[in-house]
Parts: sequence; structure tokens; C-alpha cells
Amino acid sequence: MMSSGSLKVPASTANLGPGFDSIGLAFSLYLMVDVKRSDEWSFAHKSELLNGLPKDDQHLIAIVAKKTAQLRGVDMPPVAAVLESDIPLARGLGSSAAAIAAGIEIANQFADLQLTDQEKLNIGDQFEGHPDNIGASLFGGMVCGVSLGETAELLSLPAPDVDLIAIVPPYELKTEDARNALPDSFSRGDAVLASAVSNMLVAAFMQHDYETAGRMMERDVFHEPYRAALIKEFGPARQKARELGAYATVISGAGPTVLTLAPRGHGEKIAAAFKNQFADCDVLQLDVESNGPVWQ
Repeated sequence: MMSSGSLKVPASTANLGPGFDSIGLAFSLYLMVDVKRSDEWSFAHKSELLNGLPKDDQHLIAIVAKKTAQLRGVDMPPVAAVLESDIPLARGLGSSAAAIAAGIEIANQFADLQLTDQEKLNIGDQFEGHPDNIGASLFGGMVCGVSLGETAELLSLPAPDVDLIAIVPPYELKTEDARNALPDSFSRGDAVLASAVSNMLVAAFMQHDYETAGRMMERDVFHEPYRAALIKEFGPARQKARELGAYATVISGAGPTVLTLAPRGHGEKIAAAFKNQFADCDVLQLDVESNGPVWQ
């Protein structure tokens, strides 16, 4: 049973276009938590990105840790935690999933739960409602999964060998608002097309065929046609990225971050063009993160 430690959890993107609520990819932004046993719950935040979050047991990490232990019939001992993060909040970069993964890991270590990977996934899926971001933050790399109510299924896919470039706008887009933009139902024809495009996307990634994967990423039917109007950078970024040889540009999760996948060696050129065109945004060059949470 652990009494102190440092935990590093990766951020993630979800969907990659048509893999709606199913495909996740972990990358090189992180939530870092220094944690130790304490007489009471406390959270200190060293990063400006975390300003305004609760400092007591109402913090998401504490809520998740206590619930995780409760599911095993164990009392979760209080901890004091110091957090640093370079994951922007409410930007479609999996900040909540990283916190949920941290809560599960802290409960597992500090309450000695000995959870299996499947149990971790099921708990995370209950909090998130879908396994894409939480699967990527828990296990790293690229994942494909489905939520089945009380349980979830998840498989790892080959991590894409690509450059990643993210445009992070200065404004937030709440997941609830992004979901409210979606239709309540689809016609049979649209449902068949959306499913087929998503199937092709997974098959292309399995074969490392990034040209085909890119074409499928930009043929989403489920959400991007409805969310595009909420993110003014999306259309111009896709056009510019195409001009510079990118595979695809998509909305990261529910947005507003815009994510481009490009051939190796193209990232720097595309990032420079984005910085010039979207001066009010943060432009990040990222790497795929193959690991989930790591204790140090």
C-alpha cells in the first residue's frame, strides 16, 4: 500500500473524425500529481490552467478515488495532492479523463485495491460515459472501444507514426454545448455511411495506411458537420493543412481544439503556418504517448 508518490497521466484526443465516442489517442500533454497520505483531503494547484478548481474533497480526483474504493467496499484514505498540468481545460483535450484516470490510480495504490485493467476501464467509463478519452489516458497509445452500460470493451490499435499539431483557441467550448449541437437521430442512409466510414478508418490505421485514414477522418457524418460552425478556426485550418500536405484535420473531442495529423517531418512547417494564421491561438506540436499513468 502506497503512502506517497508522483503520478503522470497523459492527455488525449477523441473521435479522430468518425470514431465518435469510440476512438481515443494519448499524446504528450500531462497531468502530474504529487500525492501523499494525509489527515484530510487537500489539493494545491501549481499551474494557472488549474486555477478555480476545488481544493477539498469536491475535487474530481477525490470524487473518483472515493467512489472507486467504495465499489470495492473499502474506505479511501484522505490524501494531500499537489497538481501541475499543461492540459488546457474545456478544450477537447481530455483534461477530465486525465483527472479521472488519476483518481482511479490513486485509489488503486493508496487503498490497495489491486484493480484489473478491465475494472479500471469500467470505472472510468462510468464517469465519462464513453471509453475513448479515458481508455487512452488509462492505457496510452490509440484505443478503440464501446460503452455497454455497466461495462466497456476496449482494444489497442497500432499507434500512428505521424506528426500531431494542435490549434488551441483562447475560448472554451463546453462538452454539453457541443453535444447540444448534434441531431437527435440520423436517417438510415446517414447511419450506414457514418458506420462504414468509421470502419474504414480503423482498418486504415490497422494497416498504417495514413492516406486512407486521413480521407476517412475528414468524412465524418456524426458530429463535425454540426460542430464546425462553433469553431471558427476549423475550416480555415483544414484548408491550410491540406495545402501543406497533411493527412487530415479534425475537431479534437468536442472542441474547440483543432487537431492535424501529418506525415513525419511536416509538423514544424504546418505549425509555423498555423501560428502565423491563428495568432490568438496556442499552436502545439505533440507526440503520441504510448504509456498510460506512470508512478515515479
